[in-house]
Amino acid sequence: MAAPVLSTSLVVVSSLIAACLSVFYLTSGSSTCHLVPLSALAVCGLVFCGYLRWRGAGPAERRVCVVVVGDIGRSPRMQYHALSLSRHGYQVDLVGFLGTKPHNEVLNEEKITITAMADVKGVQVGPRVVSYVTKVIAQSVQILVTLMETRRPSHILLQNPPGLPSMAVCWLLCLLRGSRLVVDWHNYGFTILALAHPHTHPLVRLAQWYERAVGPLAAHHLCVSEAMKEDLRENWGIRATTLYDRPPAIFKETPLELRHQLFLRLAQTLPPFRTRGEEAGGAGERTAFTLRDPVDQSVTWRPHRPALLISSTSWTEDEDFSVLLKALEEYERCVREGRGLPALVCVITGKGPQKEYYRKLIDGLHLEHVQICTPWLEAEDYPTLLGSADLGVCLHRSSSGLDLPMKVVDMFGCCLPVCAIHYNCLSELVKHEENGLVFRDSQELASQLQALLSGFPRAGGRLEDFRRSLQTNRGKRWDDNWTQTVLPLITMTTPSP
Repeated sequence: MAAPVLSTSLVVVSSLIAACLSVFYLTSGSSTCHLVPLSALAVCGLVFCGYLRWRGAGPAERRVCVVVVGDIGRSPRMQYHALSLSRHGYQVDLVGFLGTKPHNEVLNEEKITITAMADVKGVQVGPRVVSYVTKVIAQSVQILVTLMETRRPSHILLQNPPGLPSMAVCWLLCLLRGSRLVVDWHNYGFTILALAHPHTHPLVRLAQWYERAVGPLAAHHLCVSEAMKEDLRENWGIRATTLYDRPPAIFKETPLELRHQLFLRLAQTLPPFRTRGEEAGGAGERTAFTLRDPVDQSVTWRPHRPALLISSTSWTEDEDFSVLLKALEEYERCVREGRGLPALVCVITGKGPQKEYYRKLIDGLHLEHVQICTPWLEAEDYPTLLGSADLGVCLHRSSSGLDLPMKVVDMFGCCLPVCAIHYNCLSELVKHEENGLVFRDSQELASQLQALLSGFPRAGGRLEDFRRSLQTNRGKRWDDNWTQTVLPLITMTTPSP
């Protein structure tokens, strides 16, 4: 047992020395070229320590390590990977941050072991670059030490982005342990960084160089769209397999009884779900949308209920919610003019850095017929609410122009018609006038809301046509798609004992 203890100690010590020297060089004004031999020395130390740690490792098991350098609860695709692997007999180590509760299926699956990592911070004094560099170094140490404590996997399945520094660390671990690295490309990390910095910024250029240099080292690659697959092939020399996001079975239309129960729960904390005025004192359970008959206990829709619009977001720079807010202001004006439009409840779910900014904008609106709320929903309530809504709106505008919005996939799984903002490869998912509508600005979105909700909730109309189309043309679910696309890759490339 001496070797593991010694190796872990050496990893920590060498990395701390590297961090201290990096800060010294950066703050003293020395050229960053000094970091090159320093980094090489640190990597050599890590390789040596890893060799001591794992030289006696046994044969690879039917085990896969799924790595998310982010919040596991907010990484549904990686949770679905873990569940699919476990259903096919693989032991799964799911490694990531535990900020948001993962789905109950993940928590209750015996074959899945969740290993939590803390969200480490860099040095909080001095230039921002010092904080960034020290965070990368600290995170490298954290990932390395955490994964060294797991049993030897046949594969490491890594989400990218973020891939800096996890992609290089996971590749090194695979090299040492005889495992295979599979990178699941959700987007490009450098394009996300470019939302906050100019494309010429040194950090953006470094991130782009890193992804292009380290990415091709992986044994296998998955990606989320055909457009990304083609870009990886042409510009990165990477041959990837497209694994489209598909909704799991939990995303489906919600029965009226379950909708009523959900609305009652939400009404406890969200005023838009409550009845207004005199109606609140009526007999039986009542929400803004439904009521239960006190005699036979049946649940029915209220005849003049508002329409329920839903959008989900991570509240990041690639989603401009001012587009939706402007469209809702125009919708409010049209309701006041008596154009036969229903009142509207708009639910925007999610967590993220820009949430408070947009909440202040929402609080400044003067709307009478449109109510907006911004809750965070538990993993079990989110699909139930999607299956209860009348219309979905997607404002995701890909930073790379190559990824597809998973929220729309989930909405389609619930047969929920969608209005989505246009970008280059969106047509792989949303086909205008076939399974939804595509808009380019707030005025176009406002026109679409009016056209779809005119006369609501009367039967018929374009909204119902879109819903029937989605009910008729259901595609594959996640499990079927994963079994056909990913399982052969995993089973055929498991390293020999």
